[in-house]
Amino acid sequence: EEVEEENQEVEEEEIWEETFKGHKDSNPFGPSSVGVDFSFPGVEHVYGIPEHADSLTLKTTKDGDPYRLLNLDVFEYELNSRMALYGSIPLMLAHNWSKTIGIFWHNAAETWVDIANSAADKSILGKLLSYFQSEDEVPQTDTHWFSETGVIDAFVLLGPRPHDVFRQYSALTGTTPLPPLFSLAYHQCRWNYNDEDDVANVDKNFDLHDIPYDVLWLDIEHTDGKRYFTWDSHKFPHPEEMQNNLALKSRKLVTIVDPHIKRDSNYHIHKEADANGLYVKKADGSSDYEGWCWPGSSSWIDFMDPAKRQWWAEQFAYDKYKGSTPNLFIWNDMNEPSVFNGPEAGIHRDAIHHGGWENREIHNIYGMFVHQATAEGLVQRMGGTERPFVLSRAFFAGSQRFGAVWTGDNAASWDHLKVSLPMVLSLGVGGLPFAGADVGGFFGNPSSELLVRWYQAGVFYPFLRAHAHLDTRRREPWLFEAEHMELIRQAVRMRYSLLPLWYTVFYETYRTGLPVVRPVWLEFPRDKNTYEMEDQFLLGSALMVKPVTDEHATSVQLYLPGSNVKWYDFVDHISYLGGKRVSVSAPLNKVPVFQRGGTIIPQKLRIRRSSSLMANDPYTLTVALDPEGRAKGQLYIDDGHSLEYQKGAYLLREFEFADNTLHSRAGSASGSFASKSWIERVIIVGYQKAPSSVTITSGAESNAKTLVFSHDSRGEVLVIRRPGINVATKFTISIS
Repeated sequence: EEVEEENQEVEEEEIWEETFKGHKDSNPFGPSSVGVDFSFPGVEHVYGIPEHADSLTLKTTKDGDPYRLLNLDVFEYELNSRMALYGSIPLMLAHNWSKTIGIFWHNAAETWVDIANSAADKSILGKLLSYFQSEDEVPQTDTHWFSETGVIDAFVLLGPRPHDVFRQYSALTGTTPLPPLFSLAYHQCRWNYNDEDDVANVDKNFDLHDIPYDVLWLDIEHTDGKRYFTWDSHKFPHPEEMQNNLALKSRKLVTIVDPHIKRDSNYHIHKEADANGLYVKKADGSSDYEGWCWPGSSSWIDFMDPAKRQWWAEQFAYDKYKGSTPNLFIWNDMNEPSVFNGPEAGIHRDAIHHGGWENREIHNIYGMFVHQATAEGLVQRMGGTERPFVLSRAFFAGSQRFGAVWTGDNAASWDHLKVSLPMVLSLGVGGLPFAGADVGGFFGNPSSELLVRWYQAGVFYPFLRAHAHLDTRRREPWLFEAEHMELIRQAVRMRYSLLPLWYTVFYETYRTGLPVVRPVWLEFPRDKNTYEMEDQFLLGSALMVKPVTDEHATSVQLYLPGSNVKWYDFVDHISYLGGKRVSVSAPLNKVPVFQRGGTIIPQKLRIRRSSSLMANDPYTLTVALDPEGRAKGQLYIDDGHSLEYQKGAYLLREFEFADNTLHSRAGSASGSFASKSWIERVIIVGYQKAPSSVTITSGAESNAKTLVFSHDSRGEVLVIRRPGINVATKFTISIS
């Protein structure tokens, strides 16, 4: 009898056990699932739920698998796929010409989303019947959300405008704080720069070839045997001196710090984590979870515990992270978390986290907590005065509060270049605007043409980094033919010239939650021609960008929305009327960029070796007139690195052109910041007649100063030179 009872208990314990390719899941609470159906009457287009290497517009799943949300380390991921990737944001936007609605499914377990669209899913008979029915038939999109476990915690964001939905979502999960200015500039990375001499040589060659950059990155090989918070004493014996040499040119260093800790009794991080019980536990809840990652046998810090996150943050203190300086910033990779010998290269689902939570219940939020703890550590090491910069591969809803992300291990192919655009746009739609893709592709060796086109596209990613795999050929720009290096140089310099615009748009994102780069429909919500557009996008609301993503292309077709909107080629200022498709020339030395009529864009045209060296340089304002001869714009300025902007230490200027007059006035009564920069030039495009005079008055002065100008009547461009007024000063430029 006793034997039978024991056998019965064992059977009951194992009744729900599951296996996956040899991995056992004890599944102690049995199989479970929660789900809800959401339908969107009148809607054909839905967006969001990143991350997938797929189209911006979500497709019907009637013919295949649902979209999967599960943070995974995916090696050489497939394109045009609903498979899970490195991050998960369960936010969907539904849009039609009259309204935008959002659904936020607040669940960190593995989640699947099925999509059925009445317009896309009609049978042959249904399509035949539609010929005999009214064209006013109302479409509908039906979605089915189901998660492995958890509770139903769903938020409906009622809009009704696209901008309203982003404001509502950011009220729940937060906005992106202003990043340090250097992080919006160009980052140079590969796995791996070999040693200190290699770092110095790369840094020197950027200067020799007059290519600006701000950050140099070190991958896992810089450490002592993949022990994070350490340096290889042979290859990097003087890390502080190396960082200080970069700092002489206002450049930074980023090192990689992953959450898997090498199980080595001589490694101080492991010894402390082991002694204090800081690791995720096995299913028994008591023994440390162990797996295999870059260092070999590893364990993972339990970031679900606030106390353990604080311990992690403390490891970035200068006296603990030996060899680090204020010039060092951090990259969190492999934080899905990745476990090489785990199920789907991940942690076992029955592993136990703080509070008794099984991994299956909180898996998708783990990487965000790694990101958070690292960012908080960088803030704490400087006494709460400086902004952090941390790049993370894994993410969840709310990750936007802690830094940047990227699209993971892409490849050097034209198809990967193409898909990077909807992937970055989808991340923005998902509330995570500070995102990019590895320029040139992580795997493989790009051709010169592909690399040039990727730089031309990449300078319009919010996060701009070139990165490559250990086994690829070196691809620093000067290693290519002179003509191609020059085109890369021009692209990077364009990014630097536009940093004032990028920074101003990031300020708008910080205040509103809007994406930095935007699907065209977000700014033109009633134009149905934009709803499936993913190969062109807007930087803020002012610049339309159409990267060239086809091999050997010398021209592109693009759509310029708004029948009453004028668009101007950003380089040659040729004007186009919106509401139609146009064909434009796009030789290898050009990326099609258009400024929207009615906008004013700030730039800095004196390009220096790094962004910080441009801090006091003058501004150029490009005024693109709408058909009524009007334009508006903003410029945001602060010190670019501290947290003082949160206390009001910033400058926001508003510019408005109307009735032949350009006004500059304060855009915020609460902000105050002293800037040494001044207005060097004003370019007005779409200005038809040559003026007789141009004058400026400023501040309390009543006397007008005459300005030098030139006018191109054929190109309709008026250039006003050297207004010479401090950017913080109220002024008026009058054209007679």
